[in-house]
Amino acid sequence: MMAFILLFALFVFVPCYSTASDQADEWPADIARFIEQRDLCDHFRGEEPYDEERRKFLEKNIIELCSGTDSKLANLKEKYRENSVVIERLSVYEEDIEPNN
Repeated sequence: MMAFILLFALFVFVPCYSTASDQADEWPADIARFIEQRDLCDHFRGEEPYDEERRKFLEKNIIELCSGTDSKLANLKEKYRENSVVIERLSVYEEDIEPNN
Protein backbone atom coordinates (compact mmCIF):
# COMPACT_ATOMS: atom_id res chain seq x y z
CA MET A 1 0.00 0.00 0.00
CA MET A 2 2.85 2.36 0.85
CA ALA A 3 4.48 1.71 -2.53
CA PHE A 4 1.23 2.61 -4.29
CA ILE A 5 0.95 5.88 -2.37
CA LEU A 6 4.57 6.75 -3.19
CA LEU A 7 4.07 6.01 -6.89
CA PHE A 8 0.83 7.98 -6.92
CA ALA A 9 2.55 10.95 -5.29
CA LEU A 10 5.38 10.82 -7.82
CA PHE A 11 2.99 10.91 -10.76
CA VAL A 12 0.67 13.55 -9.33
CA PHE A 13 2.96 15.92 -7.47
CA VAL A 14 6.29 15.71 -9.27
CA PRO A 15 6.24 17.83 -12.41
CA CYS A 16 7.27 16.25 -15.65
CA TYR A 17 10.25 18.10 -17.05
CA SER A 18 10.83 18.26 -20.79
CA THR A 19 12.36 20.81 -23.09
CA ALA A 20 10.15 23.02 -25.19
CA SER A 21 11.97 21.72 -28.26
CA ASP A 22 10.31 18.37 -27.67
CA GLN A 23 6.82 19.85 -27.58
CA ALA A 24 5.43 20.41 -31.07
CA ASP A 25 2.51 22.46 -29.73
CA GLU A 26 4.98 24.97 -28.28
CA TRP A 27 6.19 26.00 -31.76
CA PRO A 28 4.47 27.75 -34.66
CA ALA A 29 3.04 25.13 -37.04
CA ASP A 30 5.64 25.69 -39.76
CA ILE A 31 8.47 25.34 -37.26
CA ALA A 32 6.96 22.17 -35.75
CA ARG A 33 6.60 20.62 -39.24
CA PHE A 34 10.19 21.52 -40.10
CA ILE A 35 11.52 20.07 -36.82
CA GLU A 36 9.65 16.81 -37.40
CA GLN A 37 10.80 16.47 -41.02
CA ARG A 38 14.38 17.48 -40.36
CA ASP A 39 14.74 15.26 -37.30
CA LEU A 40 13.60 12.28 -39.40
CA CYS A 41 15.99 13.34 -42.17
CA ASP A 42 18.90 13.52 -39.71
CA HIS A 43 17.90 10.18 -38.21
CA PHE A 44 18.15 8.39 -41.53
CA ARG A 45 21.32 10.28 -42.48
CA GLY A 46 22.94 8.88 -39.34
CA GLU A 47 22.12 5.23 -40.01
CA GLU A 48 24.54 2.77 -41.54
CA PRO A 49 23.36 0.69 -44.50
CA TYR A 50 24.12 -2.86 -43.36
CA ASP A 51 22.96 -4.42 -46.62
CA GLU A 52 21.76 -3.42 -50.10
CA GLU A 53 18.08 -3.42 -49.15
CA ARG A 54 18.75 -1.14 -46.18
CA ARG A 55 20.93 1.14 -48.31
CA LYS A 56 18.07 1.60 -50.80
CA PHE A 57 15.59 2.22 -47.98
CA LEU A 58 17.84 4.85 -46.40
CA GLU A 59 18.58 6.52 -49.73
CA LYS A 60 14.86 6.77 -50.55
CA ASN A 61 14.00 8.26 -47.15
CA ILE A 62 16.93 10.67 -47.18
CA ILE A 63 15.92 11.99 -50.60
CA GLU A 64 12.27 12.25 -49.55
CA LEU A 65 12.87 13.85 -46.15
CA CYS A 66 16.01 15.93 -46.71
CA SER A 67 15.30 17.45 -50.11
CA GLY A 68 14.32 21.08 -49.76
CA THR A 69 15.25 21.41 -46.10
CA ASP A 70 18.16 23.76 -46.82
CA SER A 71 15.85 26.35 -48.37
CA LYS A 72 13.16 25.72 -45.73
CA LEU A 73 15.72 26.31 -42.99
CA ALA A 74 16.93 29.54 -44.60
CA ASN A 75 13.35 30.76 -45.14
CA LEU A 76 12.34 29.99 -41.55
CA LYS A 77 15.43 31.71 -40.16
CA GLU A 78 14.54 34.78 -42.22
CA LYS A 79 10.86 34.68 -41.26
CA TYR A 80 11.61 34.32 -37.53
CA ARG A 81 14.80 36.43 -37.41
CA GLU A 82 13.29 38.56 -34.61
CA ASN A 83 12.34 35.50 -32.50
CA SER A 84 15.49 34.47 -30.64
CA VAL A 85 13.90 31.31 -29.19
CA VAL A 86 12.99 30.00 -32.64
CA ILE A 87 16.37 31.02 -34.08
CA GLU A 88 18.16 29.22 -31.25
CA ARG A 89 16.12 26.05 -31.92
CA LEU A 90 16.82 26.20 -35.65
CA SER A 91 20.53 26.76 -35.07
CA VAL A 92 20.99 23.08 -34.14
CA TYR A 93 20.50 22.07 -37.76
CA GLU A 94 23.35 21.86 -40.25
CA GLU A 95 23.05 23.81 -43.44
CA ASP A 96 23.81 22.54 -46.94
CA ILE A 97 22.77 18.91 -46.47
CA GLU A 98 20.81 18.48 -49.68
CA PRO A 99 21.17 14.93 -50.98
CA ASN A 100 22.81 14.46 -54.35
CA ASN A 101 20.22 13.28 -56.81
